[in-house]
Amino acid sequence: MNDAHSWDAIDAALAKRRCFAADLFARLAEGSSDGQGITRASYGDGEAFAHELMAQTAQNQGLGVESDAACNTYMILPGGGAPRIVIGSHLDSVQNGGNFDGAAGVVAGLTALAALKDAGFEPPGDLCVMAIRAEESAWFGVSYIGSRAALGLLPDGALDNARRTDTQRSLADHIADAGGDPAALRAGARHFDPATLGAYLELHIEQGPVLDTKGIAVGVVTGIRGNFRYPDARITGEYSHCGGVPRDYRRDAVVAAADFIHALDLLWSQIEAKGGDMAFTIGKLFTDTDQHAMTKISGCVRFSLDVRTLDPDFLAELEIIVKRHAARIAETRGVTFDLGQITRAAVGKIDPGIEDALADGAGQLAIPVLRMASGAAHDAAAFAAAGVPTAMIFVRNAHGSHNPHEAMEIDDFMQATRLMTWWLTQKSGAFLDL
Repeated sequence: MNDAHSWDAIDAALAKRRCFAADLFARLAEGSSDGQGITRASYGDGEAFAHELMAQTAQNQGLGVESDAACNTYMILPGGGAPRIVIGSHLDSVQNGGNFDGAAGVVAGLTALAALKDAGFEPPGDLCVMAIRAEESAWFGVSYIGSRAALGLLPDGALDNARRTDTQRSLADHIADAGGDPAALRAGARHFDPATLGAYLELHIEQGPVLDTKGIAVGVVTGIRGNFRYPDARITGEYSHCGGVPRDYRRDAVVAAADFIHALDLLWSQIEAKGGDMAFTIGKLFTDTDQHAMTKISGCVRFSLDVRTLDPDFLAELEIIVKRHAARIAETRGVTFDLGQITRAAVGKIDPGIEDALADGAGQLAIPVLRMASGAAHDAAAFAAAGVPTAMIFVRNAHGSHNPHEAMEIDDFMQATRLMTWWLTQKSGAFLDL
């Protein structure tokens, strides 16, 4: 780092930015509250507000601001000729979600860059805070839209075939409405060539109870689960009278769905017992409101399925296993499974050098940390899949995420931001072989 500026000076400048960060969180909440929680729909008004707030804040701090064809926002502290380091996360939320999921990473990046600028630090290469669009697949059924667009890796057909759940309008239409350029994305436009990036760092609240339960404020992530998803699966049986049809003659879609869920839950238990990693979720499960009744055997059940693991080979195997279970239950119950369109997200591999450096830095800064895997998906996985050296830092957060009760403490956030900033100043040059 610069000889003229010690870590102590940067650390002091960062401490003075605590109110800056707290105010940004407060303004985010005020501008995107839905009355109960936070709603920043992907390519919606709340997300647009958040991007405008971050861009204006960056400009006020003397940082450069750019955007791309997918409407991602980039806030830059210019440096020398070394490869650019990206600090990123998303600003969208699920409906009636919390204020910190995603946004904490963007606020952390801006807080770090503002403090570095205050201290007169000149980075060896550009430091870029990326506010990412549309990470939450709940809106379009596609993971990492903004980050994959920036890398030129949007799935084929996503622009026209992915439709937002509340509007039923295409991703391309929403990007165009937000001021983006879907035509450029179709032509392969990308903001980043992955080969030119030195690293991608993402700070994020933990979305489970581990850090909170253990009383540890900060986590260093060891890996990110990949997934495959069926957003709109269906089991078709036969509607009939509940009392008039004997058991052996029934084609009950609800019972078939219960069998399917039980089979996957049993598989999960067996995998964990062997020391393996897996998770699945049936996030949506419903019968047809136009057809169902208390006295009818249900002839149709629709559901979603999300399956995850840290093992990339097992992830591919799980797709086959799921289809086998569906086929077996279909034959046994006399129903038909249509799993529908599949989406996939690769396992996110964390760079071991950056992971070790963060753990070492935590020791030097007297910050207790826990090394832990991420069960949730993150934009970091998209950068890792593109070959960019990637790392993540978790912040303790009570009450889980994707709900209005997220409870990250600002002191925990500042400790995690402090660790990230330390790596940017102390280790980034060494990592980039400068």
